[in-house]
Amino acid sequence: MKIYQSSADYTGYSFPTVSLAYFLRYPNPKAPHVLSTDVLSQHVDPSTHRLHTVRLHLKKSKVPAGILKFLPQTMSGPDGTSQTYILEKSIIDIKEGWMETESRNMEWTGVLSVVEKQLYRDNSRFSLQKLPGTSCETTVTFVSKLGENIRKRRKAAQSSDAAPQEVEEEQPKQSWFASWSTAGIQRTIELVGVKRTHTAAVNSAEGMKIVLERLRNGGIKGVLEGMRHDRMVLMGGSMPGVDQYDHANHSWQSVWQKGQQSRPEHKDEDEY
Repeated sequence: MKIYQSSADYTGYSFPTVSLAYFLRYPNPKAPHVLSTDVLSQHVDPSTHRLHTVRLHLKKSKVPAGILKFLPQTMSGPDGTSQTYILEKSIIDIKEGWMETESRNMEWTGVLSVVEKQLYRDNSRFSLQKLPGTSCETTVTFVSKLGENIRKRRKAAQSSDAAPQEVEEEQPKQSWFASWSTAGIQRTIELVGVKRTHTAAVNSAEGMKIVLERLRNGGIKGVLEGMRHDRMVLMGGSMPGVDQYDHANHSWQSVWQKGQQSRPEHKDEDEY
């Protein structure tokens, strides 16, 4: 088992704003791999007044080469790409100023089980400085069971009625993968997961900041326009020469304004 921990601080953004941005963060330019999001259930606990939400995300990813070589070709696409469902559960307490989330993969669990837990807290209530803002603590746990399955198969084979000498004769014919120890296989897969999560954590924090800026500059309308733009980019509908990561400067309003500024001047005012 491997554990990855990180933290992010959204200075200047209140807890209600950050918690709202969390539910509006897909799609964003830093998460093009998220294909869809569906709300499975949502309710407010009448006794605690806390909001409970369960969502399902469909994500596309490329299986790392370090893991791909362990798997049959039928488990991924020709270029190592695959899709997986992520189950997300969250609890928000607006009065106390905190939100807990838990996300876990629903597929590939036999290869690598990934559980991400996050704690968002209102800095004005929990930090010593009492400064306005919101902090986020992330803990990701990786557990690979691929090696355990192989160990069980080996143990079952050794306990069979085959003679010891016959087993020894078959051992040289085993692949290099079968000769690995259970712990070695698990460590390799888990370390690959930790390495990828470090990059994902940076992109996740940057994606949240983009959504927060959209909320600050344009409110919900600004976020929805950003979502529409990001979906167009994912579908290949972006305009030539427009940077998909610069929505603030390439929204439809700014594009229209630049077009007006670039138009030649005419003396005939009737044309306008």
